[in-house]
Formats: sequence, structure tokens, C-alpha cells
Amino acid sequence: MLQTAWVPSPGSWALREPGCHRDGKKPSWKCGFVRTIIRHPCLRHDPKGPGKARMLKKIQICLCCFFLLGILYEISLLSGCCFSYMPMSKHFLTPEQFLNLGKSIIFLETTERLEPPPLVSCSVESAARIYQDRPIILFMKGLTNDTVLDLNSSYTAFSLLSSMKNVFIFPLQMETVFQETPLLQWYNEVVPEQEKNWVHVSSDASRLALIWKYGGIYMDTDVISIRPIPEESFLAAQKSRFSSNGIFGFPAHHKFIWDCMENFVLKYNGNIWGNQGPFLMTRMLKAICNLTDFKGTEDHSCQNISFLNPQRFYPIPYPAWGQYYEVWEKSPNFNHSYALHLWNFMNHNRKAVVAGSNTLAEKLYKVYCPTTYKDLIQNAELRDFTHSGDAA
Repeated sequence: MLQTAWVPSPGSWALREPGCHRDGKKPSWKCGFVRTIIRHPCLRHDPKGPGKARMLKKIQICLCCFFLLGILYEISLLSGCCFSYMPMSKHFLTPEQFLNLGKSIIFLETTERLEPPPLVSCSVESAARIYQDRPIILFMKGLTNDTVLDLNSSYTAFSLLSSMKNVFIFPLQMETVFQETPLLQWYNEVVPEQEKNWVHVSSDASRLALIWKYGGIYMDTDVISIRPIPEESFLAAQKSRFSSNGIFGFPAHHKFIWDCMENFVLKYNGNIWGNQGPFLMTRMLKAICNLTDFKGTEDHSCQNISFLNPQRFYPIPYPAWGQYYEVWEKSPNFNHSYALHLWNFMNHNRKAVVAGSNTLAEKLYKVYCPTTYKDLIQNAELRDFTHSGDAA
């Protein structure tokens, strides 16, 4: 994926020479040339010799500082130590610069919309706050290489997310994503216009391909992060013996994810909702593990894959999803949870967070995505009130 990001800010990419000391390869001639100048400045005899020598000395010091900063930056990219690995500018970055680190938190928007709704914004913001040392990447199908959006865009949520230092927004180019995976042939043969659940099916496929290629954690855009997930290879139990695919994490090139992609194609049926999603994850997990019921809040483990307790992400099960939009006499503490899935797929009546409603969802927004709450909930209602007053 060689497309660039739509989250520009002033400045340019980190100062470094990309040809120097890369993957153990021989340094480029340019690096050697510069180092030769640094180590062996050629001071010819000149009546103004002392002045020239001082100037060359200053240049030498500047170049040394330049290379030292480059080395420190590379170290920070790998380890996250010393200082944040995030660059000073997001302009013209490609997904691979972050995805190849294997630490990304990945979100997908497979509709054509360019303005993330408040719940999507809250999901991304909460992840950015909980995982401050990791890149948070939102892929949007509606973006193209010709899309022009910036921090002053009329899309409030887009601008809000773009301003966060560890949030990166890229176009979702599925044909590129599916390259070198079992999903490419399926993608080339399927007819999206004839697919009943294409938005969901294409998302199911894309998340598998991205996690297989690069590793990291995938999250649905209705998941609010509340504390870090300590596992690297994990699936989230929606209930005993049944896995979701709304949140999962694996290192790159994990065999389980490859097998899931193969089964995705082999058992493909786009007319059955979830057949390529949670039902896929469940049947593949059952093929290698003897799943049993959860007795308390313990997690299960099999084949070096953690099968996390439903309390970790689904303390409120989907039949009771509406409780997120109700007022609680005493709010749950979610002490056993890493994140909360708000079941937006079930929200057919489009219930939303309303400022001052005191619902559980509003309280979650205030704590875990306060910028979204302020800009997209409180300020939006204020703008609507102002506009209605002007119209009157």
C-alpha cells in the first residue's frame, strides 16, 4: 500500500537519510560521502584559513547532530523508548511506515462516508488515549488519492481525529490489501452490487488481511477502549464457546489468520450475516481447540491463542445492548474489561448520546473520549440550537 495519508500538518517527515544502515545492507554512496566529509575535512592552505576552518567545524558539528538525531529516531521507532516514535509531521506518510512495526491498532470504515459519526470518533479517540505509544490507524473506503481534506475541513470528526498525534487516516484500497493473500481471487470474482451484506463482508475480509500482513490489534468502530489489552495473540469470546471478530490481535503472518482467510473463501456465503465474521472465527477456533464454558472471569488458552472471557469486551451482551443508552442508578465499574462493545449493529433506532442525559454511554464518552464528547456532542447541540434560533 503506497498511498499517502490525509492528515496533514505543517512541517515535513523526520530528518533522516533512508539509504543509511537499512536492514543490515551496505550504506549508500551518499552516506559514505557525507561521513567522509565529516571525518576528513579537506582544509586547504588559505590566507583566511582560520575562518574557513571554523566554518567547516560548524558544518561538521551540524552534520554530526543531524545523523545522531536520525539514529535516535530509528531507535525510537523500534523500541518506543527515549521519546514517542510519532513523527513531527504526518504529511505524506504511507501505512507501511507504521503497520510494519506490528503495533498498530486498526479501525475500518467500509462505507463511503467521510465524516465519522460520534461513536466512531469516540472509538478511535479512546484507543489513541489508552495506547499512546502505538499508532492508531483508521482506514476509510471513502477516501481516495484525489480526496483533499485537511485539519480545517468542514468534517468536524475528521478534523478532530486528524489533530491527534498518534491517529493516522488512510484510504482503504481493498485490491492492494488483498494482494498476496487467499482473498485476492475471491475479491476479483465477487460482485459487490449483488452482495447483500457487502459492507460487513468486505470489512471481515479486510481486517483478516491487514492483521495477517502486519500484525497488531483490530477493533470495530463501536468499541470504546478503557484499558490496555495485555495479550498479543487473542480472540474475544462473545459468550462461552463462541468467538466474535469485532476485536482480535495477532502477530504478523500468524497461521491461524491465514487459515481463516482460506476458510473465508472456501466456505463463502455472503447471504448469511456473520458467516465470514464471528461464525468463521468460531469454527476455526473449534477446529484446533476443545472449547468449554467460562465459569467466572477466567480466560482460556489453546495453541498459544488466548480466548478472552466475555467480560473483557462484552460485559453487556447483545440482547441487552440498549442498556448503554439508559440511565443507571449505579454505573458498573467494568473492572474486568479492556474495552466495551456498544453493539451499534443492533441500534436500528439510531439511539445516540445526548448531552445531559446521564446515560451510561454519555458517562463513557465523558471519561474515555472527552474531545469527541465536547466537539461532537455538546458543541453540536449548541450549534443546532444557535442555527434554530437564527432560523426563527
